[in-house]
Amino acid sequence: MNRPELAIEARTVHKSFRDKQTGKTEDALKSVDLQIPMGSLTALVGPDGAGKTTLLRLCAGLMRPDQGELKVLGIDVAQHPQPVQDRISYMPQRFGLYEDLSVQENLDLYADLHGVPAADRIERYRRLLHMTDLARFTERPAGKLSGGMKQKLGLACTLVRSPDLLLLDEPTVGVDPLSRRELWQIIQQLVEEESLSVVVSTAYLDEASRCDEVYVLHEGELLAQGTPDLLCERALGCCFTAVPGKGESPRQLQSRLIDHPDLIVDAVPHGGEVRFVTQANVTQEALEPLLRGARTQAVPPQLEDGFMVLLRKRLGAASPDVDSLERQRSIAGPPDEVVIEVRDLVRTFGDFTAVASTSFDVRRGEIFGLLGPNGAGKTTTFRMLCGLLPSSSGFLQVAGVNLRTARASARRRIGYVSQKFSLYGNLTVLENLRFFGGAYGLHGKRLSARIVQVMEQFDLSGQARTRSGELPGGFKQRLAMAAGLIHEPEILFLDEPTSGADPLARRAFWRRITALAEGGTTIIITTHFMEEAEYCDRIMIQDAGKRLAMGTPQQVRELVSTADPAQGRLSMEDTFIGIVEHSRNGSAGHSEVNP
Repeated sequence: MNRPELAIEARTVHKSFRDKQTGKTEDALKSVDLQIPMGSLTALVGPDGAGKTTLLRLCAGLMRPDQGELKVLGIDVAQHPQPVQDRISYMPQRFGLYEDLSVQENLDLYADLHGVPAADRIERYRRLLHMTDLARFTERPAGKLSGGMKQKLGLACTLVRSPDLLLLDEPTVGVDPLSRRELWQIIQQLVEEESLSVVVSTAYLDEASRCDEVYVLHEGELLAQGTPDLLCERALGCCFTAVPGKGESPRQLQSRLIDHPDLIVDAVPHGGEVRFVTQANVTQEALEPLLRGARTQAVPPQLEDGFMVLLRKRLGAASPDVDSLERQRSIAGPPDEVVIEVRDLVRTFGDFTAVASTSFDVRRGEIFGLLGPNGAGKTTTFRMLCGLLPSSSGFLQVAGVNLRTARASARRRIGYVSQKFSLYGNLTVLENLRFFGGAYGLHGKRLSARIVQVMEQFDLSGQARTRSGELPGGFKQRLAMAAGLIHEPEILFLDEPTSGADPLARRAFWRRITALAEGGTTIIITTHFMEEAEYCDRIMIQDAGKRLAMGTPQQVRELVSTADPAQGRLSMEDTFIGIVEHSRNGSAGHSEVNP
C-alpha cells in the first residue's frame, strides 16, 4: 500500500448540528482547511466550543461532513469510513475502560475487538506495559487505578494494534502533572520510534508547544496555523514579568492588570511574579498606574501568549464585569479567623489508609489549594471537609461546626462545585437555580433576587431557558458556580473546577474567585493546573495520603532548589514534581513549611 504524504487533508469542511428542541442549526465547523503531514505531531487548540472534538470525530469516520472534502490517510473518510477506521486509533475524552476487568483483561478485550493476531500480542503488550509503567499492575481492576493510570491504560488499549494515525481528544484532562509528563513522554516516543502520525486536541498550551504544528480554532473557524515559534511571534515585544511591590500578592497585581483590557491582553501569576502581555505599542508610562512601582522585565513570548493575542484580537478587548464583581456580598468576621480546623485527620477504607493523620487550618477569606497526584488522597480529604464523607478519626471543624457530629448543620454554610458537571441536564438554567436555591433554604422574593444576581454575575441571563445539558462547557462551569453560590455560603469548595477549560475561561474564573475571597468568602480548591496554585494564599501538597509540604506558593517553591540558576524562578509545576519525586524516592532534604 502506498504511503500518502498527508495523514489528514481537509478542504472547506463544514459541519453543523440541529437542536431537536428549538429547531435551530448551529455551525460546529465552518469551511476548515488543513494539511497534516505523515509522521508529524499536531495540536488542535481553541476555546470551549471551538470545534476540536467535532473535527477529530469527522477524521475518525464517526460523522460525515455536511460540505467539503476530508481525506484521512489518502482515503475519502466520508465515502469509505471502514478502511480508515481499520488503520487509525482514536481515544475520545471519555475512553471506555471496563472497570471490573483487570488491566490485562482490558488489553485482551481491545485486542480481540481490533482483531490483533495472537502472535503479535506478546511483544505489543510488553512494549505498551513498559512504556506506560503498568507492568506491575496487570492483575489490578481498572476501577482501582488512579486517574493518571487509567489514562495510560486507555492509551495502551487504543494502541493494542499499531495504527498509521493516532487521534487523541484531550488525553490529559483531569491528570496530575506527573502523569501528564509521562503521557507526553509516551506520545513523543511513539512519534520518534515508530514515525506515528499523532493529532491531539488539548487545553494545555505548554503541551501544544511540543508539537510540530498547531492549529488554532475558534467557534468552528480556523484562526491560525503554524509552528509554535511562528505563533509565538504574535506576542513579540509585548511580554513582561512584574515583581509585586511590598505588601502585595501576585494575585492582587494580576487582577488589577487583567481588569484593563485596553492596555493588557493577558496576565497570570507565575513563579511569585506576574507574567503579562500588553496590547501593541503600550508605553511604560501608560502601565505605571497599574504597576504601582512593580519592577518589570521583558521576556520572550510563549505559545500561550500568542494564543491569547489571537483570541483577544478576534473577540475584542473583553473586560470582566468589575462592577458586578465588586457587588459580591462581604462575609462578616475577623479576617484571620480560623474557619476550618483539621487535626490528625484519618480516613481508611478497610486496611487501606487514604488520608494519614493530616492537620491544617484555613482562615477566613483565604484561598487554600489542595494539590497532589491522582490517588494522593486529596479528593478524600476534600470530601471529608465538605461533609460528604465521614472521617475515620481525628478532629474536623468547619464554620464552627464539628463535622463528626453535625455535618448537616455545616453543609448549610458551605457551597460545593464538583469536578464533574452535577446539575440536572434536563432542567433549564433557571430551573436548576430555583431547585438548588430551594434546597439551600431560599424561597420567595429572596430566592428570586438571588437568581437575578447570580445570573448577572456569571453572565447567564441570555441562557435562562436553555437546558443545562445543552450548554457549552464554559457555561456549564459558570452555572455550577452560580448554583454553589446562590445561598451566599461562607466557604466554597471547588473540586478541579477548571478541568479541561481553555485559558480564556480560566482567567475569567479566577477573576471571580479573587473577588469572592476579597469579600471574605473562604475558598478551598483542588486543581491539576499548577499555574492555578499561584493564585492561592497557601497550598498543601499530598501524596499517598500524607502531607508533603504546606505554605505559601513561594515558601513551597523554596523547598526545591534548582541546580541551574539560568532557569530563573521555578514554576509551580516543576516545584510540585520535584517535591513528589523526592518523597517517592525516599530522599531527604525537604523540611516542611507550615507557617
